[in-house]
Amino acid sequence: MARPDGRPAEVVIISPVLKGGIAAAVIGALFVLAGFWVGFSLARTDGAAQALDATAAGPTATPTTAARHPSFDPLQRSVAQILAAAGAVGGVTLMELDGSGPQTWSLNGDQQFVAASTYKLPLLMEEAQNVTGGRWRGTDTLCFQDSDEEDGYFNDYHDGTCMSRSQLEHRVGLNSDNTAAHILVRYAGGGTALNRYAQAHGAKQSTFYDPNMTTTNDLARLWQDEYRGSAGGKAAQQYLYPILTKTAYEKGIPAGVPAGTTVVHKIGILDDEVNDAALVQRGPVGAYILTIATQDGPGGDAGWKVLADISRAVWQFEQTRTA
Repeated sequence: MARPDGRPAEVVIISPVLKGGIAAAVIGALFVLAGFWVGFSLARTDGAAQALDATAAGPTATPTTAARHPSFDPLQRSVAQILAAAGAVGGVTLMELDGSGPQTWSLNGDQQFVAASTYKLPLLMEEAQNVTGGRWRGTDTLCFQDSDEEDGYFNDYHDGTCMSRSQLEHRVGLNSDNTAAHILVRYAGGGTALNRYAQAHGAKQSTFYDPNMTTTNDLARLWQDEYRGSAGGKAAQQYLYPILTKTAYEKGIPAGVPAGTTVVHKIGILDDEVNDAALVQRGPVGAYILTIATQDGPGGDAGWKVLADISRAVWQFEQTRTA
């Protein structure tokens, strides 16, 4: 072929081998580009799928650790020291009712102690349950017999003395009067009936009234049953609690908690025996039960101080718990 100027045109000759190589290179490049495109598309698809899965699963839950209950060891040392300093033998039971992971602790909790007037706790529980349940009435008239008489808070009983059931209950609860309690026990069926009731509500190791022995664990279980509503429910609690609050005997467990704290309790005193069985309704992290029985100690005001010191140690321990 001639160029416009008339000179022969340059002819570039490509050999068949070179033609084949160029073709292969072009085809290879196309495959490489196709591979990149497929990989890019798959990567986008996988990423989108993973993001969708994560969205569907929601936020990752953060593991939570339950609040750890403090060790009872410091409390046990404090209580043991208080008893030793007073030269007393004692049983103590703490039963936590509220807060995180409530637990029960005791020192000599199954040891037998003279119950003294703590037998009046199951007696009054039964009274409250039967009155609010309609079996008995607070207006029932109950009369004194000579066999009922025992020295106590009141001495106005004589032949022909009759009182309402409610009046006797208040004398037993607020003043721990012995003769009033004997009248109630007699009308309720005697000591056998009282123990049958107490056993049904958790006092498995006690023999109340005669020979009148108990343990702090049994007294705590009675309060636990009452607190749970198993002894007549809320109606019985509303009937019972006022006659066991702000009693004539507030030097024990109530003296060891801050002023204004409601303590529903029943005490028992006989010579050097000083006992108290209490429901503390609003402790540092909620309600708890504290029952204490002591013997061979100083008795009197010094004996009450032992109980108050133990109560204070328990309150301070409860302050270390997490609500």
